[in-house]
Order: sequence, then structure tokens, then C-alpha cells
Amino acid sequence: MPHSRKIWTAAEARALFDQPLMDLLFQAQTVHRQHFDPNRIQLSRLLSIKTGGCPEDCSYCSQSARHDSGLSASKLMEVQRVLAEARRARDAGATRYCMGAAWRSPKPRDMPQIVAMIEGVKALGMETCMTLGMLDADQSRQLAEAGLDYYNHNIDTSEAHYAKVITTRSFADRIDTLENVRQAGIKVCSGGILGLGEGAQDRVDMLVTLANLPSPPDSVPINMLIPVAGTPLADAAPIDPIDFVRTIATARIMMPQSHVRLSAGRTAMSDEMQAMCFFAGANSIFVGDTLLTKDNPEEESDMRLFSKLGLQPMVAHEHHPEADEVRRAALLAADPAIPVLR
Repeated sequence: MPHSRKIWTAAEARALFDQPLMDLLFQAQTVHRQHFDPNRIQLSRLLSIKTGGCPEDCSYCSQSARHDSGLSASKLMEVQRVLAEARRARDAGATRYCMGAAWRSPKPRDMPQIVAMIEGVKALGMETCMTLGMLDADQSRQLAEAGLDYYNHNIDTSEAHYAKVITTRSFADRIDTLENVRQAGIKVCSGGILGLGEGAQDRVDMLVTLANLPSPPDSVPINMLIPVAGTPLADAAPIDPIDFVRTIATARIMMPQSHVRLSAGRTAMSDEMQAMCFFAGANSIFVGDTLLTKDNPEEESDMRLFSKLGLQPMVAHEHHPEADEVRRAALLAADPAIPVLR
């Protein structure tokens, strides 16, 4: 099913964001039900395959070599160890496996290992996602040929606020990577972080940029900043929970066929806040105790919340009509990644 191609103006998006909350939530839930089962949620697992030592100066990031966050740099993880972790994630309920490396961009010597990881995870029946920094057209092609399903590269914030957060990579650099990935035929995963000192207009402008890409991202992760000691944003003021919910709802309406992912920051959210986010249109989360270097709710806690809300996990490739029907039927019948919720 093709994405809606409404092109949004900043004024239209701001009017959407600013409307009474009950009207915004009703509209978001209505749009959500037109494109998704409201009681199904996509589960992803994120693994850091290369931690720390990144030369970028992202103000929020514990992995930047420029910040004194106390995080030590590691080498690229061995392929078999990654596949063992992926197998455990699949058996625990994840249907998409996301692998992240703290790089400005991957080097040629790293590509064979990256390709082997993608091929190995796909052989487990999971969707694959990578986040490796900037990619050129040739790197994107190599990942596509390996069978990569998704590439994550967040734009982080609005173009206007961007330079206050990051100076070593431009906003245009990020857009260029997203286009290289799209041209290679890989699905785009791109969102941002709330709580970087931005205002409401910055949040809206970020969503306008994403929604107006040549194709809206298939996945839109919305992160709530986890302040990290030693980084420039260590003392950032927390975002208002209602403003966060507003952003989720606005993203759902503007990108109706995208998975909107409730990403980093869930440890600071109550069950009630998360439930509001799901009602506002979020239908994807990361499971597992850590997200790269940050804490994440324990899986038992997530399963208890899903049970209270009546949510059931999606299976791999569930929402992609272009997927082979026989393969999808087999996954539905046999995939061990669906926990029984009681």
C-alpha cells in the first residue's frame, strides 16, 4: 500500500499539534485504526555491536569521544556473538533486530562483518535493522544486497535547532544518508529526540521534515532524552509528558502508515503515560534491559503492561503487504517469537 503523499506545511502541522488534546488524540486514534490493528505492537531489540569512541559531538550522547561520560570504547563485536544475541532476542519475543555501531560512518574493512551479521539475523526469520552513521550510495547498495530491511538514521531535531546540538555533522548530511538508503531500496527508520532544549515549533518542524521526505519513514522512533552525566545536556530540563504525547499523536496523523516507535526514555514513563502514547498511535517499542548504553524497562514489566492493555506482539513482516504470503503464513504459524500473555 503506497504512503499518503500529503505535503505538510509548518502552519498546518502546528495547528494540528496545538488543538485541544482530546481532539488530537481522537484524530490520531482514528487515523491509527485506518492503517493498523490498534491492539498489535511491533517489538524490536537493539544491540550495540560497537560501543563508544565516536568522533561526533552529539550533545546528548554518552558514546562521543569528546564527552567524559565514563564509557570505554570497544571493537566491533564478533559475528557469532551477535547472532547468538539475536537468537535469544527472537526467542524472547522480538521480531526485528537492530544493530548499532558508534561510528561517524563504517569503514571498508568493517563491511564484510556487517554483511555477515545481516545475513545471519535474516536467516533466523527476523527483520534486520542497522544504524552505523552516515552512508554513501555504495555502502547503502552493499547493505541492500545483503538483505537489510531497515536503516536507522535519526534527524534528531528541527533543522533550526540542530546546530545547537551537533556541530560535526550537518542536518543536510543526515538527509543525504536517508536518500542514499531510500534509493538503495532499504526501508528508512528515522525520528528524533525530545528534550534537547527545543521548543514546540522545533518538534513540529522535525515531523514536517520527516513526513515530507520523498517517502515518509517506515519507522519513526520518538525518543525522550535520557540525560547522561558528562555530556553537555546532562542537566537538560525534562520534557512535559503531555507535550510528548502530543508529539506522538501528531506524528501518527502526519505519517499514517509508519510505525511510530516509543523509544528511549520509557524507564522514566509511567504505565499511564505509555498507555496514552499507545492510544496516540505509537505501535512499536524496543524490548530488552538496555538500549545501546541506556536502561530500558525489563521484559516482564513490558509483558505485564501489554497484558493490562490487551496488546499483542506483531510477527515479523506482519505489516508489509509486499512480503511473500506463504512466508508470512509460515511465520504466523510457527514463529516462536510470540509470547503468550496471561
